[in-house]
Amino acid sequence: MAAIERIGIDESGKGDYFGPLVIAAVFVDATTQSELALMQVRDSKKISDGRILEMAPDIKTICPHSVIAIGPQKYNELYAKINNLNRLLAWGHAKALENLLERGIACERAISDQFGDERLILNALQEKGRKIVLEQRTKAESDLAVAAASILARAEFLVRLKRLSDEVGTTLPKGASPAVELAARMIVKKHGRERLATVAKLHFKTTQAVLSEPSQT
Repeated sequence: MAAIERIGIDESGKGDYFGPLVIAAVFVDATTQSELALMQVRDSKKISDGRILEMAPDIKTICPHSVIAIGPQKYNELYAKINNLNRLLAWGHAKALENLLERGIACERAISDQFGDERLILNALQEKGRKIVLEQRTKAESDLAVAAASILARAEFLVRLKRLSDEVGTTLPKGASPAVELAARMIVKKHGRERLATVAKLHFKTTQAVLSEPSQT
C-alpha cells in the first residue's frame, strides 16, 4: 500500500482581504486514509466554519502535518519583495512541505491545487536539497490528503482572523465584499491607515478604494 502515501497541500486566505495566508501540508497513508474517510473529511469549502474548527484537532491528532501562517504584516513584506502571488504561494507550499519532510516523513509524492508553475515549488524545495514528485491538479480537494490540508489551513485562518478582529475591536469579515470595505474604513477611522497593514493584504483593490475616497461622516 506504499503507493497510497502522499502529502496533500492546500491554502486558505488567498482570496480574503483580512487575515493571514495559511498553507497546510498533511501526510496520509493507508491507515489514516480510512480514518479521514470515516470522519467525512472533504473540501473545507463544503463544510461550515464551526465544523471545520471541530475537525481540525482530530486531523492533527491522526496525521503528521505542518501549518504555515503568514500574518498580514509578513505577507505584505513578502509581497512587496516577490510581487507575485503565485511565487508567494509556491514559497509557502515549499515551506510547509519542507517542515513535514524535516520531521522524517519519508514521502515522495505531494498533491496540491493547480495555481501556477509547479517549478516554482520544486525550485524552492531543490534549494533545500529536497526531491519530491509534485502533482498539481484542478479540484485537488477531491483528494483526501488535500481536503484534510484545506481543513487545517481554514481552521488556522479562522482562529487568526478572530484574533485580529478582537485586537482591532471590529469584526473582520471573510472574502472581499462591500462589508469588507466598510470594516476597512472603520479601522482607518479608528486606528489610522497604518493599522490596515497589520490586518489586511494591501495589494487587494480594496486598499485603494478605502484610502482614495474620503470617509463619509
